[in-house]
Amino acid sequence: MSQHRSLKGSSKITAKRNVLKRFERINLLAARGQWKAGDRGLGLRKTKPAE
Repeated sequence: MSQHRSLKGSSKITAKRNVLKRFERINLLAARGQWKAGDRGLGLRKTKPAE
């Protein structure tokens, strides 16, 4: 019997996500120079995922 495709390992899932987690947004903004270490983590500006 074969395994259903939705139950296979997550390493095969490579879909592009539209939403970033907070730490990913902070890392992206820091790389762009739009966020400094002392800034607040709430109310971050909108960001598009890095390609």
